[in-house]
Amino acid sequence: MKLHRCLYAILIIVTILAAGSTYLPAQETPADKVAVVNGIAINRSSLDREVSLYKERSASQGQPLSAEQMGKAKSAILDRLVEGELLYQESKKQGIRVEAKEIDDRINELKKRFPNDAEYKSAISKMGISEAEIRAQMERGLAINQLIKIQVTDKIVVSDEESKAFYDSRPELFKQPEQVKASHILIKAAQDADEAQKKEARKKIEAVQKKLKGGQDFAALAREFSEGPSAPRGGELGYFGRGQMVPAFETVAFAMKPGEVSDVVETRFGYHLIKVEDKKSAGTVSYTEVKGQLDDHLKKQKGQQEIDKYVDGLKKNAKIEISS
Repeated sequence: MKLHRCLYAILIIVTILAAGSTYLPAQETPADKVAVVNGIAINRSSLDREVSLYKERSASQGQPLSAEQMGKAKSAILDRLVEGELLYQESKKQGIRVEAKEIDDRINELKKRFPNDAEYKSAISKMGISEAEIRAQMERGLAINQLIKIQVTDKIVVSDEESKAFYDSRPELFKQPEQVKASHILIKAAQDADEAQKKEARKKIEAVQKKLKGGQDFAALAREFSEGPSAPRGGELGYFGRGQMVPAFETVAFAMKPGEVSDVVETRFGYHLIKVEDKKSAGTVSYTEVKGQLDDHLKKQKGQQEIDKYVDGLKKNAKIEISS
């Protein structure tokens, strides 16, 4: 678990650096520059680093890239680096500043992904990067985010007419299957457990069942006795549709009425007592229920379109030289 956590954290560091890249003033540009944006150069090592990361990600997902695909990816990545530099330059023009505390908070969140500070420092040292570089790229990213928020996303409005039109035009998206809201108490018994182990587990669940029949609270008993991950929530599983639970559990739950508690149910996980809290018939989710989510979805959709327009506007007024 610790190893996985560290590898994930290292990937975050690499992503931060790749997203920010290394930029040099035009007069100090090495011979291998790939682009110059308003006099600020992007060097080849920055491009190569992000291309390499993209290639590794694709390979890890079982999708190795052909030479043609890599060529297109490289072009798209360079374009993204150019756009990032344009946005960062614009953030500076508009006097956007990132508080040191905000960067400190991000660094601290990153460090938490490592078992200790020594391992964090060792990881970045082995990668040949410094915390100062990480801080610089975090500052760039946060400044760009502030710029986009101020200039684009805060100005986006989704009208009731727009969200209602989307709802009416895509009825298939709002179909809701029959659902059950249930809680359970689980006493575990592995499939390969011997008869003595199963008998012991059965004895435990029957003891809990006796307490229930005696009038004790289901949620309180779940918190005390259930061996499932839902125990701290009083056994609550929330709403679920058909096909989401193991067959034996599902069959019983969908056959019950709200407020009812089942007899002992055996599944491959062990022994359960199920309480049905509520049921929803199959139907269509109303516009009122989904309006908030629809507004968020359409705002994000419009936001991406407006960001593209904003960046295009910056490009038109910029001097961009591509050397790659």
